[in-house]
Amino acid sequence: MRVLVIGANGNVGKNIVKNIKNTKELEPVAMIRKEEQIEYFNDIGVETVLADLESNFEKAFNKIDAVIFAAGSGPNTGPDKTIIIDQEGAIEAADLAMKNGVERFVLLSSMGADQPKEASKGKFYLYAKHRADEYLKSTNLNYTIVRPGALTDDPGEGKVNLQESGTEFGEVPREDVAAVIVHLLTKEGANGKVYEVVSGNTEVANVL
Repeated sequence: MRVLVIGANGNVGKNIVKNIKNTKELEPVAMIRKEEQIEYFNDIGVETVLADLESNFEKAFNKIDAVIFAAGSGPNTGPDKTIIIDQEGAIEAADLAMKNGVERFVLLSSMGADQPKEASKGKFYLYAKHRADEYLKSTNLNYTIVRPGALTDDPGEGKVNLQESGTEFGEVPREDVAAVIVHLLTKEGANGKVYEVVSGNTEVANVL
């Protein structure tokens, strides 16, 4: 299964690519924006495609079986860029997935995206995530939405708390979020589901 990773050069994205690379049945295709990013992926033996969410990126979907959308505008951009990348980029990716016969789509979202108006901060970010989530739910794709808590750069522990709702907000290493996303990608039981994830006591391999 060829898996397009959108946002592959990000902190979570790089870990997603590594996790896919370590499987036998999955083959990662890293979508990146800049030529200088190619070398990193070449060095680890990963195919790349140069494309930008702010322009036409349909070429990235050639011979793709599944999509993981892990792109984000980052913490230092304003609402405009967040809407372009986190919201409209994800929506366009879902449309292109349907157009090109991709059936499996995993979207990296955020805890709080279910009720953005209740957020005390980062409201525009959560609204963008919310709109992307809701759009994906309305499609005929076999989707899974993963909503992590506060992301950290701590080493992954390989143990998480994964629930469909009611999770107490907490932290989770990016490495563990990446592992969960790749684990859920091939699980039929995850189709059509939204999961919240924070650090916990359950081995990633056993969460579903």
